[in-house]
Amino acid sequence: MDIGFIGLGEMGAAMVANILKAGHQVRVWNRSPERAQALAASGARIVATPAEAFAGDAVFSMLADDAALREVVTASLLEHAPRGLIHVNMATISVALAEELATAHASRGVDYVAAPVLGRPDVAAAGKLTIVAGGPAEAIDRVQPVFDAIGQKTWRIGSLPQQANVIKVAANFMLGAAVETLGEAAALVSGHGLAIQDFLDVITSGIFPGPVYAGYGKMIADNRYEPALFKARLGLKDLRLALAAADAVTTPLPIASVVRDSLIDAIAHGDGEKDFAVLGQVAARRAGR
Repeated sequence: MDIGFIGLGEMGAAMVANILKAGHQVRVWNRSPERAQALAASGARIVATPAEAFAGDAVFSMLADDAALREVVTASLLEHAPRGLIHVNMATISVALAEELATAHASRGVDYVAAPVLGRPDVAAAGKLTIVAGGPAEAIDRVQPVFDAIGQKTWRIGSLPQQANVIKVAANFMLGAAVETLGEAAALVSGHGLAIQDFLDVITSGIFPGPVYAGYGKMIADNRYEPALFKARLGLKDLRLALAAADAVTTPLPIASVVRDSLIDAIAHGDGEKDFAVLGQVAARRAGR
């Protein structure tokens, strides 16, 4: 396929590398052009404007937040996009913006697919992301070969793009809750003179197996929060998105509020660029350790 790709952070760059390996033609644009140079060496074509990326069979975007996406995907950009183009937005954005974008794209003859992903940059590099796709079935069918290059499974949620974003923010809320409780439990056992790693060995071999408890737990046990694979400031953004989505349907999320406040605590102490696992440090600090 002939595709454009906008947004070359750690996640986006890893995705493009795998798309190129699968034999697709890729035009790339990033607000910081130097991020594109390594991909150019692998066969990507660097373009000077987002409009040049909005061409071909489809354009994929992986931008940091609502503000970044609004800045790039303007009404004039959609107005000049070729009819029949598919825009696949893989970023974690608000449910409200996803709905707004679906309407704006449809009015200009451009298909919009929301396809947020579950997985950190190391998972993206391995081509093992979990993709949650919402939008027109025919459009998803057309871009499925690209999904196959970057993910281990695509879950099709339905024809409404914003519903894929609901699942993503709900999943990230659950991730935040898990890491918050890991940090609090670690503070509890260490207060009683127990090694955090011994506690993790017990729970991950039985009732809480899997990458979340083992991976984030290991970082908490080692008091090691850099390099960050998922930064605390981005986790805060996602918790706020979950709370906004809940507010829109009058759904209380009291635990999400706790995790949000813990992340604000981390950022207030200068730890916004550290990994999400820094919630363990927040819990230890509250316990006086």
